[in-house]
Amino acid sequence: MPQMTLSLAPFRRLLLGLVLALASLAVSASSERSPEQVIRHSIDELMGQLDGRKEYYADHIDELKSLVDDSLADIADFRYIGASVMGRYFQNASPQQRSQFVDVFRQTLIDTYTKGLVTFDYRELRVLETQRAPRHEDQASVAMEVVAMDGAVYPVSYTLRQSDGQWKVVNVIVNGVNLGLTFRNQFDQAMRNEGRDYDAVIANWSPEIATEELEEGSGA
Repeated sequence: MPQMTLSLAPFRRLLLGLVLALASLAVSASSERSPEQVIRHSIDELMGQLDGRKEYYADHIDELKSLVDDSLADIADFRYIGASVMGRYFQNASPQQRSQFVDVFRQTLIDTYTKGLVTFDYRELRVLETQRAPRHEDQASVAMEVVAMDGAVYPVSYTLRQSDGQWKVVNVIVNGVNLGLTFRNQFDQAMRNEGRDYDAVIANWSPEIATEELEEGSGA
């Protein structure tokens, strides 16, 4: 099947940059710090580090990729995310195929988010003062809003899971669009198109989310 492409329209860059906000810095996310505190701290640190340095990173993209790669390891649970995206196909995949998909999925995000980080613009990022109480002790969600330059407000919700005493991001919902579920549906469709050829699907993996889908939201 043809390889899917991921365009970076201005709105996409804005949201992808925001998604990267949590992953752009190495954060000490111990169980003593609440998920909300983790995110607030990350956003504050991110703004300080990027202030006046976007042009530098735009000219030194490999340096930024290395920073993103190191930081993602601290804040995102890629093994959990990879298994979730593979869904029902995870069980029958070989250990090597599982590992390969995690690596490919991670590299895809690094490449995309790195570009988004040096190009996105916004008026305000704000973590909501009132957060929904967690249903489980080891799971939580943190709600944010991104205010675009034209004043439009887009809700963003991070899903975090506690693993080995650390809170780590396992999913993001942007304007009502569940990115984890979207990627899982795309993996499922790719497996159908390729006759359940794991190696072909993994080799051609490149997630796609339409700009219009994020702008219009889920309609919920």
